[in-house]
Amino acid sequence: MTKYSTSIRQDAEAETMVHKPSAYRFSRLLVASSMMAIAGLATSCGSMGDRIQTGSIPDDYRTRHPIALADVPHTLDLAIGTGDKALPIGSRDVLKGFAANFISSGGGTIQVALPQGAINSATATHLSKDIRRQLMTAGVSAPQIVTTVYDASSYEGAAPVHLTYNAVTAVTNTCGQWPKDLMADSMANRNWYNFGCASQNNLAAQIANPMDLVAPRGMTPIDAARRTTVIGNYRDGSSTASE
Repeated sequence: MTKYSTSIRQDAEAETMVHKPSAYRFSRLLVASSMMAIAGLATSCGSMGDRIQTGSIPDDYRTRHPIALADVPHTLDLAIGTGDKALPIGSRDVLKGFAANFISSGGGTIQVALPQGAINSATATHLSKDIRRQLMTAGVSAPQIVTTVYDASSYEGAAPVHLTYNAVTAVTNTCGQWPKDLMADSMANRNWYNFGCASQNNLAAQIANPMDLVAPRGMTPIDAARRTTVIGNYRDGSSTASE
């Protein structure tokens, strides 16, 4: 081997030694870039998920099922048997409850519709006086009770006596509405349309005075005697609680 060829081999080895670190550094940079790209994608997916989750906050169920005030008919179907000589105790209790609701609602009149053309029409007409008497005993005045008739010839058996009055009542829309496919719409992370409807209906049914939804009631006058007693007990160090 000549001196010249030996020099060429040494130069080639030296060049290889020089380029090895450069290739190593390049590979490390490539791996680091890949990791950063993956991390960026993960961060992007996470932020996108946050945006989707934040943007998918559903509308308040109270906006989908609002409680409103409406003039609603309240009805009671009173069963009358063909052989009844007087109103049963159960029917009297139901009439008392119906009359109490009528009085508390401030309704105008109660309409008592008697069946005509049914097998128990004569019995219903005979017991209409007892129905009127029970309503008046519960506190309904005579002018507020209006007796009418309705055609009950289509009834195969005994027809009931319809009692009806109209009053302003807190109501909401009807439950059980499914305008969209529940399974197909689940990817949007929203609650379904019928969600909260039952709660709103139950809340509306529990409202004793529907006008409480419009404005607060006026304050009643203070009890001066009770206030003097409470202040006196407070000064004496005694209990101010009501007995």
